[in-house]
Amino acid sequence: MRIPILILFFLFQTVLFAQKPCEYSVNVTDSIGTLKETKSCLVYEKVFGNSAQLVFLSLISDNGTPVLNLQIIQKNTDFITPKCLDKNSKVYFQLSNGKIYTLVNASENECDNLIYNAQEKLNNRLLNAHFLFIKDNFDDLKKYPIIMMRIKLASETQDYILQKELRGEKITGIFEPENFFIDNISCIE
Repeated sequence: MRIPILILFFLFQTVLFAQKPCEYSVNVTDSIGTLKETKSCLVYEKVFGNSAQLVFLSLISDNGTPVLNLQIIQKNTDFITPKCLDKNSKVYFQLSNGKIYTLVNASENECDNLIYNAQEKLNNRLLNAHFLFIKDNFDDLKKYPIIMMRIKLASETQDYILQKELRGEKITGIFEPENFFIDNISCIE
């Protein structure tokens, strides 16, 4: 009687602590290699009056090389100051254990694109950038939540405090920004 109970207990533990299944927006293998990209996660949203700022993250594995994809979307009825990246641009993540991970910009110079939405009479700016991991050790990223993200642009630095749970206003859904790496890093290894 003890053995079936122990087996049932261990099976329950593995189901209880199982990782979320990986969800990909891109998963392609061809003669050139393998490209995987996790679904984008809304990690920051600020809506105030006629303006909104949204920050999305996703992870890419390009033939085994891990890359962070960063998207910053700004919407406003007024003029929006452009955001640009240069070779010195970086993204910093501070984890709950105090460690800081630094990612470096993968491209030289890049600025966001202005797209005017005539129907809603909104100026939209989209910055899409890729950042490379400096370290290959992801142990802490798998265990500890992110508490802060800092983006160093060409002309400014912006800090973002990440929440445990984010209920999107512009993008409907519930997101877990703090657990972005915990949920996704194993999907690109």
